[in-house]
Amino acid sequence: MGSSGDSRTRLPQLRLDELLEELQARLDAARGTRDRVHSLLEAVLSVGRELELEQVLRSIVEAAAVLVEAEYAALGVIGPDGKRLSEFLTVGVSDEQIARIGPYPSGHGILGELIRNPEPLRLTKISQHAASYGFPPNHPPMNSFLGVPIRVRDHVFGNLYLTEKRGGAQFDAEDESVLSTLAVAAGVAIDNARLYEEAMLRERWLMASAEINHSLMSGSPRGEVLGLIAERARDIADADLAMVAVPVPDTGTLAVELAIGRNAETHRGLTLPVEGSLIGAAYTAAQPVTSPDVRGDDRVTASRQRFEGMGPAVAVPVGSGDGVRGVLLLVREAGRTVFGKTETGPLLGFSGQAAVAMELAERRADAEQIALLEDRDRIARDLHDLAIQRLFATGMTLQSAGRFIEHAGASERVLRAVDDLDETIKIIRSTIFGLRARESDGGETLRTRAVRAVGEAAPVLGFAPSLRMEGLLDTNVPREVADQLVAVLSEALTNAARHAHASRVDVALETDGVEVTLTVSDDGVGVPEGGRRSGLRNLGERADQLGGTFDIKCPAGGGTTLTWRVPIGDR
Repeated sequence: MGSSGDSRTRLPQLRLDELLEELQARLDAARGTRDRVHSLLEAVLSVGRELELEQVLRSIVEAAAVLVEAEYAALGVIGPDGKRLSEFLTVGVSDEQIARIGPYPSGHGILGELIRNPEPLRLTKISQHAASYGFPPNHPPMNSFLGVPIRVRDHVFGNLYLTEKRGGAQFDAEDESVLSTLAVAAGVAIDNARLYEEAMLRERWLMASAEINHSLMSGSPRGEVLGLIAERARDIADADLAMVAVPVPDTGTLAVELAIGRNAETHRGLTLPVEGSLIGAAYTAAQPVTSPDVRGDDRVTASRQRFEGMGPAVAVPVGSGDGVRGVLLLVREAGRTVFGKTETGPLLGFSGQAAVAMELAERRADAEQIALLEDRDRIARDLHDLAIQRLFATGMTLQSAGRFIEHAGASERVLRAVDDLDETIKIIRSTIFGLRARESDGGETLRTRAVRAVGEAAPVLGFAPSLRMEGLLDTNVPREVADQLVAVLSEALTNAARHAHASRVDVALETDGVEVTLTVSDDGVGVPEGGRRSGLRNLGERADQLGGTFDIKCPAGGGTTLTWRVPIGDR
């Protein structure tokens, strides 16, 4: 009897222990759920507190790793094409590991699977999925995987990728639910951050426009205002290079008037065709034209090496419709994000400031020219109607008085004074003629003639040479020097076409106000030893006649560089 009683005593005790254990398990589960919900709420609040987009993205990926206890976490931002990742933020991988692995993924394999099918994806082993094709060398091992899309206003912004749940466990449905909840909150936070950034960007554009308007109203020179516009556009659009190109009349080309930023000196003064070029496309269409990679763009043909290390670009017309006065080109370094619609819109409005600057400068220049011509005409009238008449009357008086002078020496001095007055009258009349002749002075400028000479050489060469022009060529270079220079340019290009067998010819024409320099270089066979031709002698003789120099260099690696330099300061 005693034994049977002990059994009955132990049985309820065992059941009570099981019940207590189950109760404890449920309490632990409830506590764990409570803690996880608390952690999720904290993560949502943490993400929502940020306003800077970059910091928001960083907070999201860090919170995701903590919530689902993942060893590694990443957030991939989908690019404008909707097929590739434009940004990739990671947690759990050190900078040293990243450097050894190489470039960030662009959206292939499992990552691309989530881009193509934006639905939660949970895997026990990544390598077993059909879209997986392995990891690059030095990549840490990864097996378990959980990914969820992040949507912003029903548009897929990017994806969260989590791998390697701590403790060797697998991601479960609860992890997926928690991460999906975080993704919803992340979408709201990203939207807020983008709205904040857009508002701040609009404020910067408005401040820059106000600065330019102030510069315009204060009468700043055209070049200074254009430089300010290019500088502000480069800064606000976060570009590495900015340049402004303007049309060269009657040539079908655009000349780079100014350039600032990376390798700016290789772009200044360059002349590019409207037809077939990147900036020409924006000029013709009067609409922004973008390029994801300016180095590989077929619309960049002249001196493509000047864009070494550069990538995304946007060309924005300065003005609209028939009033396009030039093109603003912005370029970023290779690997950076392409210019999207949210950037080209404000840029297009901002470039209108450049059109206003150019128009006001032209109107101011016209007014100054009219005032100058009117002043010349007034001076000419005053000289003719007042100075010449008074000098003539004085001469007549002296001539009449000379008849009453008996002293021979005195009489001779008076007659000499009368002759001097006649010479003075002739000088003044010549000056009057010069003033009035300048009013109707016309003809092509040196820049226009140089562009035409280069254009005429293209059919003979089989390609268009590049042309770069710098300095006040049309103002400082005298006509006689300009005539000789154009002749030298034509002869140099003809020689290159006949003898160089070149695939590239670069022309540079520049002046500093003291001398003018023409440089023509090619990548051809060079000038053979002792093969100095008569054409080259002609170039040297033309330089000698004007007190200048002519130099030929033929590097060992091939090619020829002709440098023709003539002083202009004393002319």
